Amino acid sequence: MSRSKGRPARRLRGWGGVTGMAAACAFTAAVTLLPLANHGGGAAGAGLPGGGVVTAEGARAQACTEPEASLRPSGGDGPNIDRIKRRGKLIAGVDQNSFRWGYRNPESRQLEGFDIDLVRAIAGDVLGDPDAVVFRAIPTNQRIAALEHGRVDVVVRTMTINCKRLEQVSFSTAYFRTGQQVLAPKESAITGYDASLQGKRVCSAEGSTAYEALEKQSFGALYKDAYDGTERDPDLLTVPNQLDCLVRLQLGEVDAVVTDNALAAGQAAQDPAVELKGKAPFTTEYYGVAVKKGADDLVARVNKVLVDFRAGGDDSAWMTSYRRWLAAGLPGISGPPAPAYRGD
Repeated sequence: MSRSKGRPARRLRGWGGVTGMAAACAFTAAVTLLPLANHGGGAAGAGLPGGGVVTAEGARAQACTEPEASLRPSGGDGPNIDRIKRRGKLIAGVDQNSFRWGYRNPESRQLEGFDIDLVRAIAGDVLGDPDAVVFRAIPTNQRIAALEHGRVDVVVRTMTINCKRLEQVSFSTAYFRTGQQVLAPKESAITGYDASLQGKRVCSAEGSTAYEALEKQSFGALYKDAYDGTERDPDLLTVPNQLDCLVRLQLGEVDAVVTDNALAAGQAAQDPAVELKGKAPFTTEYYGVAVKKGADDLVARVNKVLVDFRAGGDDSAWMTSYRRWLAAGLPGISGPPAPAYRGD
């Protein structure tokens, strides 16, 4: 990352225990895929599914009118499920920096959050043990590459389902509804995703739907690179890991962040000096579990897990996890999005 030697140090605003931990992790975890917990033998990336086969998922990407529609659930096995069972571990790409979604508790040192609960539900269904998981921390811009190169079986990392990504990976049904929103200091004159962004330095993660939104309509915001007083810094506004944007906001290096409101709510909880701007998200998006393209047996099995995860109404595993991790920052959600299946 380019930095001017004369750049003055800036004071961090509103940093507490979890935030300080997460910020430190964000800069270090972004470098590579990091094994977080390896409970067992064998190479972590060995025996993962091959690709290149034209499948139902390929057709789904080509005729992309309803990207959230997925394969029907199935409890059956297949080549990808069999590999996981032979290995005895589910290898999951997750975040360790997103408060309430996937983060390392600074006291217990354990990974916690809504996405982590879902990973454990998948492992419990496939392997009969919710702890039979190897977690790998993946930067935002490495989620697809981790699947393509066979480093993980699944990515459960607040990943939005969309047509572009369906060309590269396969997705489960949606497990959470969200949308893009602006995060900025409370005292900022920025009012939302609108003309108040003119001339402002706006941070987003590389490969994120937030960056794609800014490419379509930036309202005159600076979002690709920035001038720090002596030189251009191409890494200042577009970062590998989404939480790096919060760090830059706290350092005063950027004026705002564009990200999923579900993630931003957790960041606002970490730092009381920032808040979501605008009355509501300016997009509607859905998170899904991503797997290697063509791994249809694994998609169908994850969809079966999601049926079970949603079942039970207010007593469901989904609602229990939502109340524990997300309700404080995202109140008023009465349940998960309904699954959509192709052919309905």
